[in-house]
Amino acid sequence: MASFSGVQRLVISIAVLASFVTFLDGTVVNVALPAISRELGGGITTQQWVVDAYLITLSALILLAGSVSDAYGRVLVMRVGLIAFGVASIAVAAAPDPLVLIIARAAQGAAGALLVPSSLALITATMRSDVQARAIGVWTAFTTAAQLVGPLMGGLFVDYLSWRFVFLINVLPIALNLILLSRLKLAEKPSGRRVDWFSGALCAIGLGAVVFALIEQPNYGWGSPAIWIPGIAGAALFAWFLLRQRGSASPLMPLWLFRVRDFGWGNLATFFVYAALSLNGFVVGVYLQQGAGLSATAAGLASLPMTILMILVSSRAGAWAGRFGPRIFMTIGPAIMAVGALMLLLVAEDFDYWWQVLPAMIVTGLGLALTVAPLTAAILGAIDQEHSGIASAVNNAVSRVAGLLVVAMLSTIVGGMLDLDGFHSAAWVTAALLVLGAIVSWIGIRRNPAEVEDAVTPASTPSPAAPTAPTAPTAPTAPTA
Repeated sequence: MASFSGVQRLVISIAVLASFVTFLDGTVVNVALPAISRELGGGITTQQWVVDAYLITLSALILLAGSVSDAYGRVLVMRVGLIAFGVASIAVAAAPDPLVLIIARAAQGAAGALLVPSSLALITATMRSDVQARAIGVWTAFTTAAQLVGPLMGGLFVDYLSWRFVFLINVLPIALNLILLSRLKLAEKPSGRRVDWFSGALCAIGLGAVVFALIEQPNYGWGSPAIWIPGIAGAALFAWFLLRQRGSASPLMPLWLFRVRDFGWGNLATFFVYAALSLNGFVVGVYLQQGAGLSATAAGLASLPMTILMILVSSRAGAWAGRFGPRIFMTIGPAIMAVGALMLLLVAEDFDYWWQVLPAMIVTGLGLALTVAPLTAAILGAIDQEHSGIASAVNNAVSRVAGLLVVAMLSTIVGGMLDLDGFHSAAWVTAALLVLGAIVSWIGIRRNPAEVEDAVTPASTPSPAAPTAPTAPTAPTAPTA
């Protein structure tokens, strides 16, 4: 980070560490799922809930957290989130049964929701132009690497210590970040903006009820009141949440943001790409152990090539996107990942990692490295500084909801059992989602940052309750916030 000033390096370090723990905990658990199931019981349903309990609160409350971050200050919100995340991590590690584990995972997700939008908003609020694009590239490289290195770290702990230690690895980065935060001096003042707590509750309960129906459907069947009642009620509550956003003076998810072209289309691409990544990460982490017979460490090592490629290429991809525009990278990247997903169809009963999995990991890693930084820069670069926190929150919520829903539908995707046929079915679905992400990016994203197209036409004046929508960025070298 030699090209950044001292304060900028400190901001990037804090943002990376804060997001690192949340992204790490979202993926480190994948290789620990078989061990958790063996010790605590519950089969694939428990495994789904361990993942989705975290994602429910993370994705639902991240919108509320973005609004809180803008209202009370990013540094304060991040400090509270770090402390709460550390306490929840210890509770997860000490869980004596599935119920306590799932509740503690939900608490972890709630704390993580405070960290992600405030961390990335620190970058978008303190940096501009090509410096911001490079900073987002660095942030993306390390935080995405956390998602990818998580399975390896989880595997080592599962094989040589216990799955419980998987959740205690957060303590050191949390402590370090609290120290760094004490050194960061930003002139942040509470904005006094009203926070819509009721909408936050609607979003969380609505998503939770829908996910309950999707996960438990194989156990009860669609005809059971235990499924269709929470399913319909959850959908209704989430619809109510969206309706409230249209008329709220302080919306958690300002719908006018989606009229900004790169933001709206970029979030649609985010949904498809991150649904694919979540499905692939869950299925590969579990199948390589339960189906192919690998140890947890070996299953974690399977994703190491993706991690290496992310670290080597992602920051450069962010700079390229600042120079040439994000559209081409957001199209080519998911298309390459789709090829990598289809290469997993080579996995057979006579398992061979080197020929059946490694090539797919390399191809997928290259596509991922080309995608993530340009995607993030395109979306957040389309929104002004004042709304950077909520824009970051919305984008992260979209990505987490995508993972939440696809994991909840896992039994349907794999046909009820994660055997070889189920693994192949998941590979097809992963590839299809990535192709959709590529198509959406090509259609919706501007060719380059110099192309100016008003997000809201002059005739469409926002209502008094809504903030004025920003115009498209005009800088020729990089997206600007």
